[in-house]
Amino acid sequence: MSGHKIYSMSFAKVYPLYIKKAEKKGRSKAEVDEIIRWLTGYSQEELERQLENEVNFETFFSETPCLNPSRSLIKGVICGVRVEEIEEPLMREIRYLDKLIDELARGKAMEKILRK
Repeated sequence: MSGHKIYSMSFAKVYPLYIKKAEKKGRSKAEVDEIIRWLTGYSQEELERQLENEVNFETFFSETPCLNPSRSLIKGVICGVRVEEIEEPLMREIRYLDKLIDELARGKAMEKILRK
């Protein structure tokens, strides 16, 4: 990997920020978990294990059971960059997650967030 700082950041340290962002807008931890499970294929138990182990983003995404093939339908801008134009695979996966959490916080329906 090209050494972006976020790759080595603990997913468990960022996870509460995802929840806080969602809860500030009236959404729930359960919805955040559902989004993460949809994107990564982790079960709830596997997700909780990754959080307990405080794995970094690189490990979190490299150990995903099955990245959702529908994630390629995620489009739009996050952090000033179009997610569909990000070439670095790991960074694109991280930004997909950021975009989904952003959509949740903006009040988008779960069906639309999960590209159903």
